[in-house]
Amino acid sequence: MNLFLIGDIIGEPGREACARLLPDLRRDLKLDFVMANVENLAHGFGVTPKTLQELARCGVDVFSSGNHVWDNKEWPAAFQSFPNLLRPANYPEGAPGKGHHIFQAAGGGRVGVINLQGRSFMLPIDDPFRLSRQLAGALKGQGLKVLVVDFHAEATAEKVALAAWLDGEVSVCAGTHTHIPTADARISPQGTAAITDLGMTGPYDSVIGMKKEIIFQKFLLQTKIKYEVAGGDVQLWGLLVEVDEATGKALRVEQVRRRLQA
Repeated sequence: MNLFLIGDIIGEPGREACARLLPDLRRDLKLDFVMANVENLAHGFGVTPKTLQELARCGVDVFSSGNHVWDNKEWPAAFQSFPNLLRPANYPEGAPGKGHHIFQAAGGGRVGVINLQGRSFMLPIDDPFRLSRQLAGALKGQGLKVLVVDFHAEATAEKVALAAWLDGEVSVCAGTHTHIPTADARISPQGTAAITDLGMTGPYDSVIGMKKEIIFQKFLLQTKIKYEVAGGDVQLWGLLVEVDEATGKALRVEQVRRRLQA
């Protein structure tokens, strides 16, 4: 089974990159399952039904997210309209939406997805480490072999630690949130594919997707400022993972980068 994970998609430039590049990638790489982090999908902050529909049309099967998923006022409608939209599972009990689910891949196999959020330099929510093992065990108890984790976290150490904690327990553990792709895609001895951060899909002539001039003012003046999505050097970054459906172990991992030509 070929899985493809896309990091944080930033606003309209990121959506355009997916619309123009993903259908060909899906065909050329023979992708069975595509998951994308969408917390920055609508104008850089949050999600809307319209923006999710754009991604669904170009071939995204599952939408993971993080702390910014609540930033757009249309988030209740988004969760209601898209049962394949996840939020981090370790939000407090009673939070809207769901943090894990079983999905069908194109080839007929099943994929269990767990969405988690880190705590270092972020919200003091529930423990992602204990919960990740608990959820992985529950999904395996339902006969799942292929398990994918999106760990939306700030600290690289926390993301590396969770990947090691889940070594052999899941097929893939991929970090998101920091918008910068890391060069450590790997397969552990126990068969788990991991990467510290998938990187963003959006404008790289920017400061993590936002207009540089605005961010300069933020750092120079230390005042509140309204961020705006940038537009230059738009790229799609993703992680291709080939998984053995019989065992759930990763067989091959490859970072994929495509630049959107003007």
